[in-house]
Amino acid sequence: MEFTTTDGVRLHYTDQGCGPVVVLLAGIGSFSVVWQPTIDFLLQQNYRVLTLDARNQGLSEHTAQGLRISRHAMDVAELLAFLDIANFIGIGHSMGAATWWAYASLFGTRQMQALIDIDQSPKMINDARWPYGFKNLTQNNFFTLLQAPFGRATVQNLPDSVYYQNRALQASHPYDPELNYPFLLDHALQDWRDVIIHLQCPFLVVNGGQSPFFAPRFGPVVAALAPKGHHCVIEHSGHLPMTECPQAFQRQLQQFLRQLK
Repeated sequence: MEFTTTDGVRLHYTDQGCGPVVVLLAGIGSFSVVWQPTIDFLLQQNYRVLTLDARNQGLSEHTAQGLRISRHAMDVAELLAFLDIANFIGIGHSMGAATWWAYASLFGTRQMQALIDIDQSPKMINDARWPYGFKNLTQNNFFTLLQAPFGRATVQNLPDSVYYQNRALQASHPYDPELNYPFLLDHALQDWRDVIIHLQCPFLVVNGGQSPFFAPRFGPVVAALAPKGHHCVIEHSGHLPMTECPQAFQRQLQQFLRQLK
């Protein structure tokens, strides 16, 4: 399904099931198929599940327009308004988590029943006071490191059904990192800690225990910033714990969601 944003960009989304709404936002360059194990689990638990492909990735329109994390957050807000959704649980992987922080910064958390961050540090640049950023990214190597290939994100093989669907989608709708590079810079420059401090909804940080991108030690530090923060580690996972170790992730997800009822 598609809807058109107020700045004229066509975005692809899915909407399945009925019940409390959960909105899933994938990481940079990803397709929503990475959420398939999570979608199946949530549908079995009687949730209504939405995914949104960010502009410039997945099945959404590729464009040089609106290459800012704030515009991504606005896109989410416009989808929620389009579907007349008043309350929801937000789950974001990597950049998707940053999109939710941008959303909270712009619109608050009044509509959020809960927020889940999967393997995304709120500050990607490392410095003397914050050693929890992306790889070894610093102000000195910022542009060169972000222009280089990131390398493999996973340590476990993805489920066959996800792997083959994802490969087919990459062939038919390839991600263009050069086009999206200005967005990556904007994303990587942000520091969302001041937003997390003021989150009023329950907040869960999920770390991949073997993530090649973010050391799992950032989880308890970030969770402690939030008034209602929690954290967990999926021990044998890389950067995509919801897809690499779906059963372990779903156990943690279920435990967290039960606290909301």
